[in-house]
Amino acid sequence: MSESFGGGGALPLEAAADLQDHLMTASNDLDRLQTLLSDACDTLMQRFYGASEQIRLLRSHPHTGEESEEVISGVMQDLGGAVTALQFQDMASQLIHHTHKRLRSCVDRLAREAFADDEDGEAAAEEPPLRPNPVTQAEMDVGSIELF
Repeated sequence: MSESFGGGGALPLEAAADLQDHLMTASNDLDRLQTLLSDACDTLMQRFYGASEQIRLLRSHPHTGEESEEVISGVMQDLGGAVTALQFQDMASQLIHHTHKRLRSCVDRLAREAFADDEDGEAAAEEPPLRPNPVTQAEMDVGSIELF
């Protein structure tokens, strides 16, 4: 068996299994990170709706103009921060998805290389992504909403 990867020969089985384990661990870590991001997004949305409700209540009860404006201004800043956090959550989710696909492609190629003469080692290869970086972000102003 050849020691080279991609050099025409099969990768040693032990090395292939070790690499495949590492790739699958990384893929599982990405899945856990996606879950954490989703939970954070849910929390942000709850706060967003809570802040919106505070504004509604504030407008429905008489307060001095200065008090009301201070509270509304603070709530609006919080909402702007929540929107910005949601934008970054969206970008991170896309990057996780992109990385997950790349890892899966590596696992598939590794299986083909390790089991070059074994039909069971043939895995469906995914096409490489057209864009090397699926997320771009030039500017993120608080208050502007642009999900990617």
